[in-house]
Amino acid sequence: MDNLLFRSYNIEERSYASFIKREIHNLVRPHFNEQRTGEIDIIVSEMISNMIKYAERGELLHRLSTENGEPVFEVICLDNGTGIKDIVHSTKDGISSRSTLGHGIGSIQRLSNFAQIYSLPDWGTIVYSRCYTSVETNRAPQGNTLARCINIAKPGEIVCGDSAAIRQVGDKTLVLLGDGLGHGEFAKEAVDKAIETFNSTNQAQPADIIREMHAAVKKTRGLVATVAMLDHNTRQWHITGIGNISARLQRGLEYKNYSSYNGIIGMNIPGRIENNLYQMEKFQQLILCSDGLKTRWDLVQYPSILKYDPMLLAAALYKDHARKTDDMTILIVKVL
Repeated sequence: MDNLLFRSYNIEERSYASFIKREIHNLVRPHFNEQRTGEIDIIVSEMISNMIKYAERGELLHRLSTENGEPVFEVICLDNGTGIKDIVHSTKDGISSRSTLGHGIGSIQRLSNFAQIYSLPDWGTIVYSRCYTSVETNRAPQGNTLARCINIAKPGEIVCGDSAAIRQVGDKTLVLLGDGLGHGEFAKEAVDKAIETFNSTNQAQPADIIREMHAAVKKTRGLVATVAMLDHNTRQWHITGIGNISARLQRGLEYKNYSSYNGIIGMNIPGRIENNLYQMEKFQQLILCSDGLKTRWDLVQYPSILKYDPMLLAAALYKDHARKTDDMTILIVKVL
């Protein structure tokens, strides 16, 4: 999982749209051929124009990362409009409620390697598009889990003090979400050192990883973090956390919350920390959020969203519960 930040733009008027489209064009042009760059331009343009047309304002998130050494462009459009009554009907060419050609949503789906739309009446709409170097490229999820992450810096900051990482070690999947104290460069220094330790450790149990991490980050500002290990052989989750990272195992409308130990990694942690064990279930989702997200949320308000790609759930939580006063990260790991 590439952990690059999403860039965020608040769009409130049409005149700002041309600037955003130019910024994204200049970002992707060195990494994609001319045809694919043009196709990404169309996707972004249709998202923004639909947002302005039907919701008047909203937010656009995008990032350019790599997957297996190849570039991947992702863009998420979020609005608080009236929603789309019939998504399947709206994706058909020629369908429009505003006397336009009605090619927008269909174009987004045709030109993306993967695209999904989630919408509710009087709540708004989320559109997610994922693009590889060619529209013909088809990449199915590898392994037994699918991970998605939205990682956004505090407004006004260039770097983010939150970070996430995932490793596969034999039949075990190791997961980390860390939040350096505060925000900015010093918070990033702390969480980067924690990620470095997480990626190089020979430990597999979360409690042991946190102890090693605690020793490694003592010269930094410190951080809070939750580490989870999914043992596919025993079909169990092992979870340990220090500080205010929220952790939930969700399957359908049933869920189990994990409560972390008090403390700060790198400064003070309990003398004895143990792993909490939970049974792994098919299609279960581990949802980890930094304290840049409000903790009181309920998936009942998002009907059927667990049937979608986990990125849609991460985007919905960000849309409704981001504090916008700190770095914000949602990491979701789905058991396939």
